[in-house]
Amino acid sequence: MEEKCCLSDTPEMINKIRESLPNEEILFDLSDLFKIFGDSTRIKIISLLFKGEFCVQVISKILEISRSAISHQLRILRQSKLVKYRKEGKIVFYSLNDEHIKNIFNIGLEHIQE
Repeated sequence: MEEKCCLSDTPEMINKIRESLPNEEILFDLSDLFKIFGDSTRIKIISLLFKGEFCVQVISKILEISRSAISHQLRILRQSKLVKYRKEGKIVFYSLNDEHIKNIFNIGLEHIQE
């Protein structure tokens, strides 16, 4: 017979807790979201976009990273719905998609600065 480790170690409690967890698909999507934040160039771009919207050329100059590298990372951020864009003639301007990104970023920043 297996020994119980705590009060929540009953079949009923185990099932109740298991059912309250997010489903696998949601956890997979959340994992993908956090992977996006796992690249320092993308973090730099997100941090810069807190200041407003910018085109690739300006982002490249401010961050001192090649335009092609910036474009590549912006594509990933766009596909992940973290960044949105608008066109003005031939120029594409990028900005953060919504306030959630700022919240996630700031919570992470606060955590590492404690």
